[in-house]
Amino acid sequence: MLVGALLLFVAVVAGKVAYRFGAPALLLFLGVGMLFGLDFISYRSVEMTQFIGMIALCIILFTGGMDTKFSQVRPIIAPGAVLATAGVALTALILAAFVWGVAPLVGIEMPFVLALLLASTMASTDSASVFSILRSKKTGLRQNLRPLLELESGSNDPVAYMMTILLIGLASPGAGGMGIGSGLLFFVIQMAVGALSGYLIGRLGVWTINRIALNNHSLYSVLLLAFIFFSFSFTDLIRGNGYLAVYISGLVVGNHKLVQKRTLTVFFDGFTWLVQIVMFLTLGLFVNSDELLHRDVLLLSALVGLFLIFVARPAAVFLSLAPFRRFSTKARLYISWVGLRGAVPILFATYPLMAEVDHAGLLFNVAFLCTILSLVVQGTTVSGMANLLGLSYPEREAAFRVDMHEEMTSGLTEVAVNAAMLATGTTLREIALPENTLVMMICRDGDYFVPQGKTELCVGDKLLVISDRDEELAATYKGMGVDDVMKLQ
Repeated sequence: MLVGALLLFVAVVAGKVAYRFGAPALLLFLGVGMLFGLDFISYRSVEMTQFIGMIALCIILFTGGMDTKFSQVRPIIAPGAVLATAGVALTALILAAFVWGVAPLVGIEMPFVLALLLASTMASTDSASVFSILRSKKTGLRQNLRPLLELESGSNDPVAYMMTILLIGLASPGAGGMGIGSGLLFFVIQMAVGALSGYLIGRLGVWTINRIALNNHSLYSVLLLAFIFFSFSFTDLIRGNGYLAVYISGLVVGNHKLVQKRTLTVFFDGFTWLVQIVMFLTLGLFVNSDELLHRDVLLLSALVGLFLIFVARPAAVFLSLAPFRRFSTKARLYISWVGLRGAVPILFATYPLMAEVDHAGLLFNVAFLCTILSLVVQGTTVSGMANLLGLSYPEREAAFRVDMHEEMTSGLTEVAVNAAMLATGTTLREIALPENTLVMMICRDGDYFVPQGKTELCVGDKLLVISDRDEELAATYKGMGVDDVMKLQ
């Protein structure tokens, strides 16, 4: 317990340091695990590592789906789905061809099936890395890039997982491997069953939570946690893709009205960070640092990692997005750049170890080093690259945080007072607002107060407005020249 407490404390402090210097916090969590694994802790359980990773990935994918608003995803669902499926397959094929060709040059003989297996473990972008970096930076992205990247990273793990499992079967024919035809059929069935199961379990979760009427509100988080694990395990039991089911369950839950939704969101935000820290610490403890420092491993990892960042990922993105003309070349370049790798490739690389595939240790070490390279090169430049390509804008934080009862239908908005709003007068009563509309509170230079009709308004004041006339209020804002309207409910 003492060691565990120290690990968590050091990881949190490392996360604060990482944020200050613009580095991904998850990279330092991984580094803390490696540091403790050198001399203090002896840990080499691949079964426990895989189990912890599975639990953590379920929570991460569910929370990512829960935080994704379908209204934001709807316009980019087609390119997001293509990136999450065809993009993953193309990345794996392009990278595998390179690995197969370059491995002999560094003194490693590797069949194409093993090269493709290695590439498949690293083919998906990591949702934990993408979610944490994009949301911590508070940087807005043009052309709907943020929901696109989050949708891709949250939904492409199942494809990489299926490819990894199928290729392990092909690489281990004596262990009951399946053929290519049966493998493809298995893949289609798994994805279809996973999607349907995730949707149905998500709807069941919403129905149960809204009707169970628990006296202890804290138990709603426990109940939803049970649905997350049930979604994964039940779907896996009926031969579906559990990871896809968990993500879709999160989408369903997050886009429906839910009792105690604010409480659930806060709980799972903190719990997701906890499981991310535990997962990265565990992976850092598991790796053997001596094996990483072998010359052939270092050289192959550097070549594969750089090729993945600068060639394989961009080529897959440009090919996948070729039918979608809405994205500019700069947007495609940015999507290519934010193809971060994180814990997922390392976790998937433990599956060949469990199956005792030839060269499984080499595959794991290369995936581990490539992940570190990706987090260092790409993770530290997420905001800088967006600024360089002219795709970023400052994302305004809400001045008000309000939690309304789920049954209330009134809309809450936050607007900043501009000069046009004060053209007819500077007091609140002189601002023309629709009926059944009320300014509840004003924020001025960080101070909050309840206004009266005679309250003098200033340019830059933030108004918290509640209304039953959403359409009329939106037209009023438009007439006042107010474009920056933040919906809070």
